[in-house]
Amino acid sequence: MEQTKYSVGLDIGTTKIVAIIGKQNEYGKIEILGIGKSKSLGVHRGVVNNITQTIKSIQQAVEEAEANSGLKIGSVVVGIAGQHIRSLQHSDYITRKDSEEVIGEEDVDLLCNQVHKLIMLPGEEIIHVLPQEYKVDGQAEIREPVGMYGGRLEANFHVVVGQVVSIKNVGRCIKSAGLDLGNITLEPLASSDAVLSQEEKEAGVALIDIGGGTTDLAIFKDGIIRHTAVIPFGGGVITEDIKEGCSIIEKQAELLKTRFGSAWPGENRDNEIVSIPGLRGREPKEISLKNLSKIIHARVVEIIEQVYVEIKNYGHEEQKKKLIAGIVLTGGGSQLKHLKQLVEYITGMDTRIGYPNEHLAGDSDEEVASPLYATAVGLLMNAIKNQEKLKLAQEDVLQEQHIEEEEELVYAERDTEAVARPNLHKERKSVFDKWSEKLKEFLDNAE
Repeated sequence: MEQTKYSVGLDIGTTKIVAIIGKQNEYGKIEILGIGKSKSLGVHRGVVNNITQTIKSIQQAVEEAEANSGLKIGSVVVGIAGQHIRSLQHSDYITRKDSEEVIGEEDVDLLCNQVHKLIMLPGEEIIHVLPQEYKVDGQAEIREPVGMYGGRLEANFHVVVGQVVSIKNVGRCIKSAGLDLGNITLEPLASSDAVLSQEEKEAGVALIDIGGGTTDLAIFKDGIIRHTAVIPFGGGVITEDIKEGCSIIEKQAELLKTRFGSAWPGENRDNEIVSIPGLRGREPKEISLKNLSKIIHARVVEIIEQVYVEIKNYGHEEQKKKLIAGIVLTGGGSQLKHLKQLVEYITGMDTRIGYPNEHLAGDSDEEVASPLYATAVGLLMNAIKNQEKLKLAQEDVLQEQHIEEEEELVYAERDTEAVARPNLHKERKSVFDKWSEKLKEFLDNAE
């Protein structure tokens, strides 16, 4: 199978690393060709803190995915998260030379590139520049300015910023694992592609992705991303609390949480007890499920309240900014029993669990349709989208070359003298292509 036929998403999480290979079928759904996962040992709260361990884990996941699919992985799209991620709102404008000419894609690119030149705090770099609404000559609330007339093009932007060192380290791990870095995407954006419908994004929705090390938030309204945040707590902190509170080892704490854990202490009766084998011939330990739920409940409430503060910061309480579709929970942490009810109780907002199965082909493995793989599926979707863009750009270039060759033939027939003429069709790169080039250059220089 040719390289162009399939794409790869790589989710470097705090608890697991997932490599997922897939392609788009004729119905526009995603067919999973192979999946590989490994325990993530070099990542803490979404940030790489041990390069060697992370490279090993990436190679392990990639080898498993290759063995499952019989394909070779080359370029990957990677997710980035961590407490170093922050977002800000920014407005910018350009004045066009000729207002009699319609606004083209190059004008929008120029405006976006201008935002990329914003001066950040030392050690920070812009990851995403996401246009929200445009204004043309003062006329507001324009979704798509291309094709309109106007002299002044303005836009509000949602700018996502991250630490240069963290981005470099991710790039370094990918390179050292023998892979090419196709693109870096903010993880909550990838998850939202996988689990949210367009209707929800229009109505207003908050996506909460509870991972092992971080809880990621992405808020959409009117189909546009409005707010993103990364909270440095996830399922790992709950496991840590159980370990400390019940004086048991981490492996047992994780098993207790997934098998018997509940976010709602009222569910368990006082006499419900689970027995845990003691270490090295010691007496077994008896743990009350009510106490277990109390430990989980305390930490989950803290995480949800922090997320709710971010939702309020966005302005959810204003009538115009109301999130009608409520909250969608995804990620491994969303599988905790009674979490949905607790979130509804704390926030008063409608809540559902988000599964990435909507975009997957019907015969996909049930395991992949779990909220656990929402980010990985979203990254795969992003990789497929990027490949489509690349294909279209290549087709455009070929078409332009073909037109130029035909024009040159006409010129040659019409005129025997050599006529020097300007190149009428210049190849234009999209914002994404330019950004990818900049990133690759930046990572190469970092070596």
